[in-house]
Amino acid sequence: QVQLVESGGGLVQAGGSLRLSCAASGGTLYPMGWFRQAPGKERELVAAINWSGGSTNYANAVKGRFTISRDNGKNTVYLQMNSLKPEDTAVYYCAVASSSPISSPSQANYWGRGTQVTVSS
Repeated sequence: QVQLVESGGGLVQAGGSLRLSCAASGGTLYPMGWFRQAPGKERELVAAINWSGGSTNYANAVKGRFTISRDNGKNTVYLQMNSLKPEDTAVYYCAVASSSPISSPSQANYWGRGTQVTVSS
């Protein structure tokens, strides 16, 4: 049983930065991803990383602004978010998958509870 706990969300002005963290326990050398869900919208992939950290993929909307990374020694995955825009406002979820690359929420086996990110204009 994998448990995921996200942290680092909050309120930030447009153009600002936040770093999200996802602490994992119960088996951690899996592909992992960050997803987000805005009100009235479907959950979507933001960024994903393979088990070693050697391969990443991003949604087009965040390429060049967000960076996913992991520290397997700390069992933690990070999402550095720069140049934030109001349209980045959503609940951000961390997830573990059994296959890589992650491209869809349907690949996730375990989810965290999410952390709210709000970007004001």
